[in-house]
Amino acid sequence: MASKTILKQKEEEVKALAEKLKNAKVVLLTDYRGINVADVTKLRADLRNSKTEYKVIKNNIIKRALNENGENGLDELLEGPTAIIFGEEDYLEPSKIVYNYSKNNEFYQIKGGIIDGKVMTAEEIITLAKLPSRQELLAKLAGSLLGNITKLAATLDQVRIKKEANA
Repeated sequence: MASKTILKQKEEEVKALAEKLKNAKVVLLTDYRGINVADVTKLRADLRNSKTEYKVIKNNIIKRALNENGENGLDELLEGPTAIIFGEEDYLEPSKIVYNYSKNNEFYQIKGGIIDGKVMTAEEIITLAKLPSRQELLAKLAGSLLGNITKLAATLDQVRIKKEANA
């Protein structure tokens, strides 16, 4: 039987993780079998740049932390080796990073997760990760607006030239 200090330590770990998960915009569960240290180090660095944490924690502790927050939709995913990824700022960028990493590493798989409080399957997360980022969408919008403004300016200039020629 575990000693009281170990039980207390695990309770503290569950509470700390539950608090982080409660504030997270994105929580992703992944299967990390078959990846090497160099690859996971690069993945962690990429995620850290997007202000997202990557941790390998026992499934039981993750399950208890999720249950403490009233979330049990991911319980069936907590089997086998599981890494948890969570961040408080953006959900799209970490999803893209993990999806791109999983494309290049056949053993690394997204199991599922929670995005903005909604439990999502791996397929839903992958679909979301394939969407263009906010910056890309804004750039496309600006480009199309600029193109229309340029066409309008050219048309108005042609009208001006025609009026000057008729006058």
